[in-house]
Amino acid sequence: MERRGGVTRDGRHTRRRYALPPPVHGPAAYRDRRWTAELRTTACCTAGVLCLMLGVDLACRTLDPLRAACWTALAVVLFAALFPARVTAGAGWLAVRGLLCERRVRTDLLVLVHRSDGMAPRLVLRDAVGDRVELDPKVLTADPALWHLLDTGARLSRERGLLRSGSEVLRVLGERVDRDGARKIFEASGLE
Repeated sequence: MERRGGVTRDGRHTRRRYALPPPVHGPAAYRDRRWTAELRTTACCTAGVLCLMLGVDLACRTLDPLRAACWTALAVVLFAALFPARVTAGAGWLAVRGLLCERRVRTDLLVLVHRSDGMAPRLVLRDAVGDRVELDPKVLTADPALWHLLDTGARLSRERGLLRSGSEVLRVLGERVDRDGARKIFEASGLE
């Protein structure tokens, strides 16, 4: 990593003042534990829909190479639409990798946390560098290690005076993570 005139270059990004930490894989990075199961479910659902469409066409004796190609293309589009984002976090950063690209934010430089509700609730994080990620809040409630890394970075942001909007969203999400964690402990111990 080289630094010239307030600009940091790490081979991937050029930013003023703050550089994104390099990607870390291994014990220092935590990945969403449910991602593999979600990917498997997506692949199975897509394959099931493709088999159903091809089976109906085959039963009606209307299957030809062009129709098979159309059904396959439709299945690929369905897979792309349902592809789950993979969330990875480390000390001071959080990354969300979709089908084509990865977006990263510095959790220790957060300036905005916003929750958008609707059909698919999303948690939007924006840092001082200008990077932005969106993720499903269920990923954080299901994996306390990811939540802990985000919360630690957000607290540091708050102490620095950067995080001015979104503390309440994080507090509510933290309470939900604690409540779900306690419920899992009670269920595992047979006390509930």
